[in-house]
Amino acid sequence: MEGSHWLSRREAVRELHARGHQAVVLSLEVNVHIKAVDFFTMKTYAIPYIQDDFNYFLMGSFNMFFERVHFLTLFWKTMTATKNLSLAFERSCEALLYNKDLIRDLNASSFDVVLTDPVYPCGAVLAKYLSIPAVFFLRFIPCDLDAEGTACPNPFSYVPTLLTRNSDHMTFFQRVKNMLYPLSLKYLCHFSFTPYARMASELLQRDVSLGEIFGSASVWLFRGDFVMDYPRPIVPNMVFIGGFNCGNRKPLSQVCIAAFVQSVFQVEHIIFNEKIKKNFMPCFTSYGILVHPPEI
Repeated sequence: MEGSHWLSRREAVRELHARGHQAVVLSLEVNVHIKAVDFFTMKTYAIPYIQDDFNYFLMGSFNMFFERVHFLTLFWKTMTATKNLSLAFERSCEALLYNKDLIRDLNASSFDVVLTDPVYPCGAVLAKYLSIPAVFFLRFIPCDLDAEGTACPNPFSYVPTLLTRNSDHMTFFQRVKNMLYPLSLKYLCHFSFTPYARMASELLQRDVSLGEIFGSASVWLFRGDFVMDYPRPIVPNMVFIGGFNCGNRKPLSQVCIAAFVQSVFQVEHIIFNEKIKKNFMPCFTSYGILVHPPEI
């Protein structure tokens, strides 16, 4: 998996290497962030895309989230972009799973475990196909598929659904919204994830469901913590490893508290004393997007 999904796992692989483990990283021939370094062995496989196509699928649609458009317009644009990205990952997974030479090589290597992010279920299918224990390293899976895979209770009246902005203390109507909201994502998850159940069924020559694929993990490492997330039921093989995300960056010399508070809490007017004005204005975000501090 690309992007932050890889950058966070790279730090885990670095630590595994430091403790004496040997790691092999499977990567597409064309990628953005996955580069060969001295603490893992890299194996690549060809996919039916050139670098420009892959860059567009991965990064080209992010700008639409900064457009000021109607919610429904943004929703349909998101659906279209997600379809294109899902198709690219589906074809990439087929290029891996049906690569007989690579699969034969992996089978002969006698690996102890597959470390994968199940938001892209190809690694989970590969682990099941090779009969290797899988450790899932993730933030979440859409459509509550992580709850289904762990067989963990997920009561809608208690656990806030992603993107609803509900808390764990909900009114009756918020609970109704919390229950209905996932229905709009079912279509998205249907075309994003069902191809992997088909591939697993073809490889194992029997019917395999998504629930079985996600339920095959030995351990779930969630990159979250109840300091940041609302409490919810868990099962013994779910381990929370905190805000373990991406690579470490140098700290910013100046941090714009006003812009941060406004973006997170949608506050229009903030009053700061002169010391805070002097120390924290102006600023820019870690993503390189210039933020103009509001007038105080």
